[in-house]
Amino acid sequence: MDTNQRQPAQPEIPSEIRELPRDKCWQLVRDSLVGRLAVVHDDAPDIFPVSFVVDHGTVVLRTAAGTKHDSARNRIVAFEVDGYDLDTAEAWSVVLRGRATEVYAMDEAIEIMNLPLSPWAPGSKPHLLRITPDVVTGRRFVIHGGEPRA
Repeated sequence: MDTNQRQPAQPEIPSEIRELPRDKCWQLVRDSLVGRLAVVHDDAPDIFPVSFVVDHGTVVLRTAAGTKHDSARNRIVAFEVDGYDLDTAEAWSVVLRGRATEVYAMDEAIEIMNLPLSPWAPGSKPHLLRITPDVVTGRRFVIHGGEPRA
């Protein structure tokens, strides 16, 4: 190989971006009020804001029949929460990827209905979906131009 040829530079993660450990990711998910469910619908990505609850290392949500339900049920999905810490001018993001399965078992459905899971939008939301993640990743990073509170 000609030593005068330049090799393409490998992208580096800036030092101000920190990977979060799995337990911190779950803590941030548990403390969040809204998540985003990412699915593929008609060969295109789609994202839905959802209320949810964490239950034994899974994420559970209620939904009506329709695009969100049909696109998520028994498929691999992504679920994301993020936030911003005004005191440190840092943002964070956590992404879970795994299979969403519909809960049919009566005993499991009763347990879920006793969790603090209330849909925001009016109307019947009879379908319970449980996301069991295979991948849990999170990052925390400084917002360029962000100012910590004094």
